[in-house]
Amino acid sequence: MPERVRVTDAAAALLHQLRQQYGELILHLSGGCCEGSAPMCLRRSGFRIAARDILLGVVENCPFYISAAQFPYWAHSQITLDVTPDGGGDSFSIEAVDGVRFLVRSRLFSDAECDELDVAGPPLVGPDAAEKYLAEGQAASRTA
Repeated sequence: MPERVRVTDAAAALLHQLRQQYGELILHLSGGCCEGSAPMCLRRSGFRIAARDILLGVVENCPFYISAAQFPYWAHSQITLDVTPDGGGDSFSIEAVDGVRFLVRSRLFSDAECDELDVAGPPLVGPDAAEKYLAEGQAASRTA
């Protein structure tokens, strides 16, 4: 089955560094007014996953969720988490203080990949989704 979320080596390294510095983290793509479609990296203890938030995957032991309202726009896309040095400043995301920003790149799934996802059923939803996902032995891969 195709992965809904992947991570570049640079983003994986930054997540590793941030986890050592801040502890357990979570990624959330909300599509909100302040950050738009930028992924937010936050301490797990400081963010409450909504009952309808959808788990896209787990990257570097960090659950990656999307709001239920945004999922239809991204449902047919594979997201790659990346990092750029252009950023920082006025963001709520934890990496911004270091002058970098997470961003997402995407590609549309092929028809065959969409069929595979349809057969697999809907993605996991809610605050316990990451634990279920990991229990099923799923993990996101890196991309160059």
